Amino acid sequence: MRRALRGAVLGFTGDPFLAEDPAATLHITEDTLVVLEDGLIAEVAPYDPARARGLEVVHYPDALICPGFIDCHVHYPQTQMIGAFGEQLLDWLNTYTFPAEQDYADPAHAAEAARVFLAELLRNGTTTAAVYCTVHPQSVEAFFAESHRLNTRMIAGKVLMDRNAPDALLDTAERGYAESKALIERWHGTGRQLYAITPRFAPTSSPAQLAAAARLWREHPGTYLQTHLSENKAEIAWVRELFPEAGGYLDVYHRAGLTGRRAIFGHAVHLSEAEFGCCHRTGSALAHCPTSNLFLGSGLFRLFDAKRRDRPVCVGLGTDLGAGTSFSQLRTLGEAYKVARARGGRLTAAHGFWLATAGAAEALDLTGRIGRVAPGHEADLAVLDLKATPLVEYRLRHARDWAERLFVLMTLGDDRAVRATWVAGIPRYRREGAGA
Repeated sequence: MRRALRGAVLGFTGDPFLAEDPAATLHITEDTLVVLEDGLIAEVAPYDPARARGLEVVHYPDALICPGFIDCHVHYPQTQMIGAFGEQLLDWLNTYTFPAEQDYADPAHAAEAARVFLAELLRNGTTTAAVYCTVHPQSVEAFFAESHRLNTRMIAGKVLMDRNAPDALLDTAERGYAESKALIERWHGTGRQLYAITPRFAPTSSPAQLAAAARLWREHPGTYLQTHLSENKAEIAWVRELFPEAGGYLDVYHRAGLTGRRAIFGHAVHLSEAEFGCCHRTGSALAHCPTSNLFLGSGLFRLFDAKRRDRPVCVGLGTDLGAGTSFSQLRTLGEAYKVARARGGRLTAAHGFWLATAGAAEALDLTGRIGRVAPGHEADLAVLDLKATPLVEYRLRHARDWAERLFVLMTLGDDRAVRATWVAGIPRYRREGAGA
């Protein structure tokens, strides 16, 4: 089926972190026709009635058509405990996270949570995410089943933990390997689903389990590796005690064979220059999770050091629910701006929207498939409402250009700014009362 969207379209000419003038990389085409066919973007061209003839055209005036947002680090089982009060990372895991994750032994509970989680992603314009499930294989089955039903492009995996967690959440190196292998064979490449081998973080996996994860990754090219890295200073000290032979936290993973392209490390708040250099050389990516880092008091990620032009590291944006406090990538970008500002950086709208779209696609090794509104890309789109709230509408009347409009959206915007979300060319969410 051929159909089309009409409106202004967000694009980039390059990575703003690597440009002398970041704003110059931002490219907005005003009255544009985006033709969709068989789940892909077939054509992007200036609107012309002749070109649109015979097509069902959905017109979005006073809006901006963007690539669907991409969340590089999020925990779907923690949806039920988002906004839990008052702990730093390690106490927060023991007090809230581990008790909540034990509920996912129940397939019905996992299925309900997966439905709620994916509906919330779409309501916030997010069409792809790198998702942590729990140690239970049924949590992965529930998640991928719902994602497959919606035809969303998702990356997910069973958490691996064989120590330093409640007994109900522990597997073994052998069982974690076998269960993950079966899930890879069942789901990786089924429709739009992709699998991530998922040791939770170094303290909850023995050296034997990390070695098994690396073996599994080698045996299944095209799969992902996701875990946590240097989120909290107490965590880093614990890793030093558990792995005294390693040169640092990242070196634990590197020695185990868990760095490389399609490896995504969440947080990375307290990395050394040598660790940034290792990420650059190996092609490992980082997920910046500002709302979570602020909520748990973990620290301020050094985004502009990570993206330093002489050895740039791939970085995407992550909400990190449930330590993160919103599904909205716009709200997350607002916090990323504050984190950068507190470190003396200037996160422009070009930087921000890059992190949530094309930059995140690069981090997930999905450049050319998602992250841009361009021919041949998968037709995952978020439509942002330039009149989302009375305040946004009023403020945007006084904006001088698109860079300022986008900055307003990433500082004042939230789920209300998403007018519609399209997945593989199908409208999967439309805000009530928002028209087309």
